[in-house]
Amino acid sequence: MPKNTPFQRAADAPDLPTSLVKFIFYCVVRFRGLILLMLILETGQAVGGILVPYAIKAIMDGVAHSSGGAVWENLRGPLLLLAGLSSAEILFSRASGAVLIIIAPRLRKRTTKALYAYLQYHAPRYFGSHFAGALAHRIGETAMSVNHTVWAILCDFWPILITFAVSTTLLLKVHQGLGLLVAAWVFVYVSLSYWLATRCQPYAQSYAATRSQVNGKIVDSVTNILNAKLFARLQFERAYLDGFLETEVQTARRTFWYMERVRWFQFIAAALLKVGTVYYALTLWDSGLIGVGDFTMSIGLALLIISDARNLSRRFLEFFEYVGNIANGLYTIVKPHEIVDAQDALPLTITQGRIEFRKVCFGYDPQQPVFNDLNVVIEPGQRVGLVGFSGSGKSTFVGLMLRNYEPQSGQILIDGMDIQKVLQDSLHEQVSLIPQDPSLFHRSLKENIAYGRLTVDDDAIQAAAHLAHADDFIRVMPEGYDSLVGERGVKLSGGQRQRVAIARVILKDAPILILDEATSSLDSVTEKTIQENLDRAMGRKTVIAIAHRLSTIAHLDRILVFDQGRIVEDGEHHQLLDQQGVYYRLWTMQAGGFLPDEAEMRVY
Repeated sequence: MPKNTPFQRAADAPDLPTSLVKFIFYCVVRFRGLILLMLILETGQAVGGILVPYAIKAIMDGVAHSSGGAVWENLRGPLLLLAGLSSAEILFSRASGAVLIIIAPRLRKRTTKALYAYLQYHAPRYFGSHFAGALAHRIGETAMSVNHTVWAILCDFWPILITFAVSTTLLLKVHQGLGLLVAAWVFVYVSLSYWLATRCQPYAQSYAATRSQVNGKIVDSVTNILNAKLFARLQFERAYLDGFLETEVQTARRTFWYMERVRWFQFIAAALLKVGTVYYALTLWDSGLIGVGDFTMSIGLALLIISDARNLSRRFLEFFEYVGNIANGLYTIVKPHEIVDAQDALPLTITQGRIEFRKVCFGYDPQQPVFNDLNVVIEPGQRVGLVGFSGSGKSTFVGLMLRNYEPQSGQILIDGMDIQKVLQDSLHEQVSLIPQDPSLFHRSLKENIAYGRLTVDDDAIQAAAHLAHADDFIRVMPEGYDSLVGERGVKLSGGQRQRVAIARVILKDAPILILDEATSSLDSVTEKTIQENLDRAMGRKTVIAIAHRLSTIAHLDRILVFDQGRIVEDGEHHQLLDQQGVYYRLWTMQAGGFLPDEAEMRVY
């Protein structure tokens, strides 16, 4: 996208930032009060933990300077301090855990909800370029990574920072040289760990993208498992998936080997600090510069620092993996929306149903136009059939009318209103589509039919199902209208899915109806009966019907014949036959009521 091009997003979509830091802040800002409370609690927990060696020092000093029965008197204060610090560490940590339980599910919900809401407003072209499973996986992984990133900062990096600061201060009080030694080690270790972790980020991003791709391939293969069985391609699918799994293995191996090199660094650095601190502390003790208690505290602090430093290095690697996941999610989902409502868009109110294409130019690739100055008017209440070979422009005509795509120039008007200047929801509420291969939700039959109008009662649902000849097969199902249809309606036959889709549209009762081979999966007897019911349901609606079986549209008021993006003939069935042109040749050559192949037509 050019730098000067404004980022286009739908008005109703959440205003998601494209910057990673801003996106995380967008997700957590609602919980800022609770997050501040967690910072305070984590600070208390870290201070309580790091001061334990100080309490041990006080106990050791008490023992060293006590004799006889005075020992317990001298140790009372240090022991109470140790007990208090241990109790504080427990109370602060568990209180922080309780706040985390409150925030975590809601933060994940907020992130998931925002990403899904943004995703909804992408155009069909976007969804045609991405696996549905990969998109779902990306949303889930991004939401989870936002949680992990926030927890890493709050529960790992912040406490470790407090630990380093307090321990360095304590050691500086014991002996300046010892404190500077540890401070220098911490600075070098943290800097190198951060640098190494940033070098790991591309590996982590690549690994996340590969995992998402593999997930999409698995979903795609599972969705088409019946095709694999019908073509005896189960082994082929396993081999096909194995190639992507092997790519994931190689990507993971590169990532993990890099992480292993980082761990070599952290273990060597930790050993150097451990040996160096012990040796230097022994030298200071031997010289009488520090006492036994100081020596014990120094060793204890060094071991705590080493433990936290190892944890820090590991957390850096995980942190950048989470950051990579979020970056991939933003790159995939938070893109400009191709089709958005105009700022001054108005709701479309259809009173007549007049449709006009006025000098419309469109191409999926602008360099290869499908339509060039297309002009056509469909009058209110007309029932119009669209015929032509595959690729002639019929589906593109309907797609433009549904505003699935935007024309490069020209206007599409409904009752005189340019559909590019109306709210998309108002357009879709008043245009019904029965597709050739309808998709159903994995919900009950009742819910799928009622999707056409959410507020109707059961009687209206059953009446629509009866008109669509779906009532008979629904009633014999084990749970009737409450039966689940399976993913995309897989539990139903093609004809049953089509009848449910027809019932859904009958219930919607929109003033414009589009039929895309709406009865192609039905037997002839059922098709004839449903066609009669559809004719009654059409009433005075404006109807556009795409058909390859010309007999199904011969009775319509008007037929438009498409060829290579042009309307080459326009008229009633008998008029077009009398012209003995393209439609006449199609009619006479159709086999079993269907259009011939384009190649056959050209020979003719």
